[in-house]
Amino acid sequence: MANNKSAKKRIEIAQRNRLRNRFYKSSVRTLIKVFLKDLENCKTSQNNDDKEKAKKVLSSVYSLIDKGTKKGVFHKNTAARKKSQLAQYLKTV
Repeated sequence: MANNKSAKKRIEIAQRNRLRNRFYKSSVRTLIKVFLKDLENCKTSQNNDDKEKAKKVLSSVYSLIDKGTKKGVFHKNTAARKKSQLAQYLKTV
């Protein structure tokens, strides 16, 4: 347990950062799964609406990854790698 005021503050800050990191990481994982599911639908149906939907989801994934990178949740190279892989998946459709 914390013995002084600064140690208590550090515990609170660590808790806040942990929750923020968890939010960004889990949200990115969830959106990536949605994106990949949309890509599978697009491959099977060959419909332009499905591809547009996948592009919208990809845009939101990019946004969330960039915001997480700005806040220090993701390293910049990790974010670039994730975005590159997702763009490559979209290109195969």
